[in-house]
Amino acid sequence: MDTEEFFLPRSRAANERLHALVPGGAHTYAKGDDQYPENLAPVISHGRGAHVWDVDGNRYIEYGSGLRSVSLGHAHPRVNEAVRRELDRGTNFVRPSMMELEAAERFLATVPTAEMVKFTKNGSDATTAAVRLARAVTGRSRVAICGDHPFFSVDDWFIGTTPMSAGIPTATTELTVAFPYGDLTATEELLTRYQDEIACLILEPAGHAEPPPGYLAGLRELADRHGCVLIFDEMITGFRWSEAGAQGLYGVVPDLSTFGKALGNGFAVSALAGRRELMERGGLRHSGDRVFLLSTTHGAETHSLAAAMAVQATYAEEGTTARLHALGERLAAGVREAAAGMGVADHVLVRGRASNLVFATLDENGRPSQPYRTLFLRRLLAGGVLAPSFVVSSALDDADIDQTVDVVAQACAVYRKALDAADPTPWLGGRPVKPVFRRLA
Repeated sequence: MDTEEFFLPRSRAANERLHALVPGGAHTYAKGDDQYPENLAPVISHGRGAHVWDVDGNRYIEYGSGLRSVSLGHAHPRVNEAVRRELDRGTNFVRPSMMELEAAERFLATVPTAEMVKFTKNGSDATTAAVRLARAVTGRSRVAICGDHPFFSVDDWFIGTTPMSAGIPTATTELTVAFPYGDLTATEELLTRYQDEIACLILEPAGHAEPPPGYLAGLRELADRHGCVLIFDEMITGFRWSEAGAQGLYGVVPDLSTFGKALGNGFAVSALAGRRELMERGGLRHSGDRVFLLSTTHGAETHSLAAAMAVQATYAEEGTTARLHALGERLAAGVREAAAGMGVADHVLVRGRASNLVFATLDENGRPSQPYRTLFLRRLLAGGVLAPSFVVSSALDDADIDQTVDVVAQACAVYRKALDAADPTPWLGGRPVKPVFRRLA
């Protein structure tokens, strides 16, 4: 049994205080301490670049920063300067500011496949607005989601389909149906089964695997033929796949798309974009029924829009997407080599596009394992690597990647011991980590 210990007493105390005041101990379920080994959930003091410090004084190389939102690194100078300029000019007014016009122009230049855009604060508002708009323009009630993608919105039309469906009427959930990613035949069968009932197809255009050849174009054709709206959720793919998202990379234009996360480098801004004919239904220059598209008090705060503009400029001028890809390639190759060197290449797997890597932890029978994930996370944390995923930021450098690979190798050595024992329990230090979506606490 490995006897090396790693303690976080101040973080542990802070977590207890958080749980007393905040349901779940965090404002995002994916940030909950149940996602980390017992008593090893660091509470963050501050961050800079690719590093964060916890309240116990430990420094970590961080991955998946801000749930993939901080793609340029923490406290990015160009973004922060753009924000500071606006703070001194006021951030929210009773009428639109010039910043709203400039940000819209910049966004539509970055994502030229869209004709209009409306900003809001979070991804859920944007995806729900897209669904509402699709229902309005089609006169249909059913929503078809890609069942292989983990998250679309906190709103009832999606959360009702998850194990955390408490409080959501069955009648609402029954209006959402699912189709499998990459399977055009199954999707057409669904559209035929609910002929003239499905308002939209909503999916992440790409995930841990590349779209099969012709798949996105095939979805476009199916949506047109069956009269439904095609919505791309580009919250993750936006900027990480290309500055114009997956639609810009793969050349398939959706009717509507939603962007967020990387758009603000940690500042709260997301966007609904799409065809003028649809988007204008949420405006004033049409003769049809008005659609309550998006109307938020803080949706156009000037500092967040300034952050988004700075992010777009940085990506364009510094080739950020290519840098993310190169860093991810280096990391993936290093992790795979380390896993192979320790004899666990079939158990510690790296998946996904290089700019959006995740890892899988499999048990001795090749099945996904929360206990083995716990063991792996525990060793990473002890080595100064905070990595619920291996999603990179452009602030990482080669030395960070190399250090991460060294720590992964040490974790894989322990992983091999647990596999040989066919029991990871002695290396867990407590209860295993838990999936976010589960019925019981």
